[in-house]
Amino acid sequence: MYELLKPSYIEVRIMAEKISIKQAAEIMQKCQQFVRVGLQRRLLPFGTAVKVNTRWNYYISPKLFYEYVGDGPERSVKT
Repeated sequence: MYELLKPSYIEVRIMAEKISIKQAAEIMQKCQQFVRVGLQRRLLPFGTAVKVNTRWNYYISPKLFYEYVGDGPERSVKT
């Protein structure tokens, strides 16, 4: 039979956390526009950008983001 695996406490915290464009840019040491344009053009593999009318909406997956930058959430920037 298949065993249902429960996520660890750390995995749950990472998945529940929200990452803003500003936070992502600070962690990556890039400007916010770099992150926005990278998501819009699908050059950054950790999130999506969706244009609704004339406004862009962004989502950054915490799990994919921390995998991409090669670090855990303990490195995240204070807000």
